[in-house]
Amino acid sequence: MTSPAPSPQPRNPLHGLTLEVIVTQLAEHYGWAQLGILVPVRCFTHEPSVGSGLKFLRRTPWAREKVESLYLFMLRDQKRQHRDPV
Repeated sequence: MTSPAPSPQPRNPLHGLTLEVIVTQLAEHYGWAQLGILVPVRCFTHEPSVGSGLKFLRRTPWAREKVESLYLFMLRDQKRQHRDPV
């Protein structure tokens, strides 16, 4: 038997994104210092890099959930700022 094809997830903003893309975009948007405050884990506060972040986040589900939640918040905030120019 073959498994069914994965169903498309049009309403999931994380669908199709790699963890590397998420971490890179967060670091570009917030900077490592702010990212280390928002998600206080050592890989973001001491000699931060995308590689060390990926290694830690792949092994630590609670930290990955925090990073994904922060990414979704960032997307909502960017959309809100784009929609409502001051």
